[in-house]
Amino acid sequence: MYNKIIAKEAKIAVIGLGYVGLPIALEFAKRLPVIGFDISEERVELMKNKIDPSQELSSSDFDNTDIIFTADIEVLKQANFFIVAVPTPINEHNEPDLFPLISACKTVGKVIKKGDYAVFESTVYPGCTEDDCVPVIEELSGLKFIEDFKVGYSPERINPGDKVNTLTTITKIVSGCDAESLDSIAKIYEIILLNGTHRASSIKVAEAAKIIENTQRDVNIALMNELSIIFSKIGINTFEVIEAAGTKWNFLKFMPGLVGGHCIGVDPYYLVYKAKELGYHPHIINSGRFVNDSMGRYVAKQTVKKIAAQDKNIRHAKVLIMGMTFKENVSDIRNTKVADIINELESYKVIVDVVDPYAVPKEVHEEYGVTISEKPNGKYDAIIVAVNHKQYIDLDEKYFKSLSNNKGILIDVKGIFKDKIHDLIYWSL
Repeated sequence: MYNKIIAKEAKIAVIGLGYVGLPIALEFAKRLPVIGFDISEERVELMKNKIDPSQELSSSDFDNTDIIFTADIEVLKQANFFIVAVPTPINEHNEPDLFPLISACKTVGKVIKKGDYAVFESTVYPGCTEDDCVPVIEELSGLKFIEDFKVGYSPERINPGDKVNTLTTITKIVSGCDAESLDSIAKIYEIILLNGTHRASSIKVAEAAKIIENTQRDVNIALMNELSIIFSKIGINTFEVIEAAGTKWNFLKFMPGLVGGHCIGVDPYYLVYKAKELGYHPHIINSGRFVNDSMGRYVAKQTVKKIAAQDKNIRHAKVLIMGMTFKENVSDIRNTKVADIINELESYKVIVDVVDPYAVPKEVHEEYGVTISEKPNGKYDAIIVAVNHKQYIDLDEKYFKSLSNNKGILIDVKGIFKDKIHDLIYWSL
């Protein structure tokens, strides 16, 4: 397969052109002909006009690429090496929602031919590729796994907003269903990688490696969040404690904060699901998830307590929230825990205004029923800086005071203003 790809006798197709799939498709398309497939015709039209719907890439990233964007499954039949990069979210019960992945497998099953490859990048629990994806492809294609077509798994490591650890500069994990497929998949990815690949011994090992990357971060951040609750009761600043502890050479400087998004706030649930299926109840992972999922409500309750402590009526108190996205300097609002802050405040009948320089107002309203204001409106009893966008970093106390009522309060979730605030009532995690 590698030789055919290099000779342009076989073609690469990327299925799912979101924040993962589109960069992969464009990077390969700088060197080889590529088919970029997405089920959304609206998104396809944007990409045809050099617009990234995820707002991560600029129009220049589309330049000098040999790529066809399409929502037509017939066009996919021209390809031989299929990379699947669709979302793997969770449902309302915090269980894996494999609908997008299984739908993509059905698409592959309708177009795959003898000798073709399918490589999955979506985050899943160990065993999902071979146990859930392969049977769907076999059933729809009439082909036999390994004998007629090969499958691999190469987990995505794209970090939205990160311009340093990019697709081409990271070390990419690759795996295959046999020695031949592993070698071919590794060589094909190495066409676009500067630091090469790590060849996992099996697909399950590669799946597990991906899922523990985010599970490890989730558990560590949960520990810091729990410590921040304790330190708040003691009356000391968590970030000052971390700064002091960080002078020890082997201290790991994880920071407290809101853990949302489509990775850290989701992936551990896939591992929990698999563990329970095997008869094991994962205590630490579940506890970490509980702590991190509760932090938005915790921030809101602390805000309410601070307002009440100033002898102000909570009902109809006015709060400004700065930042709606799940992390700084991106437009992605998926699973943002800022929504939990808003919902909790509104349960106390607090009036909430929300501003964000990155979030798309239409998307926020459709997903959360929240209206994004163009700018702050009037004076506020409390201001919550929920996301440390670069536009907020250099703001000073004078700015926050100009937006505050008497006895104004600044809630600084990430502690970025801890040395700048002297007159306002200040609180951070």
